[in-house]
Amino acid sequence: QTLDCEGRHFDKPNDHSAAKKQLLALRGRRHRLVTAVAAATAGDGVVWSHCEEAGLTMRPFSDAFAERYLAQAGDAVLSSVGAYQLEGLGAQLFSRVEGDFFAILGLPLLPLLDFLRHRGELSS
Repeated sequence: QTLDCEGRHFDKPNDHSAAKKQLLALRGRRHRLVTAVAAATAGDGVVWSHCEEAGLTMRPFSDAFAERYLAQAGDAVLSSVGAYQLEGLGAQLFSRVEGDFFAILGLPLLPLLDFLRHRGELSS
């Protein structure tokens, strides 16, 4: 998963100081998350791939709010690009979310399930 905000690329933060810098850089702005998934077989290599883009807008918030959020969220923010997890406390950071929820979490699950059903790997 990659995060782009106005041409700037973000990675997972290394520590809470980097997480705070990311949050402050993203607040009040729209950014996009791009998430991809692929399926491969031993004989054919990649047989299917899908890429999904989502747009998220962080609401304006104070430095103090960012510090409280980071203290409450703990080290979980270090495992997410953008220093947030939308499925938890991170939802408080946003004013608008556009796109597939599962893709935002890191896996475009619905297209993957559809692919697996078409291959007969899952029942339909």
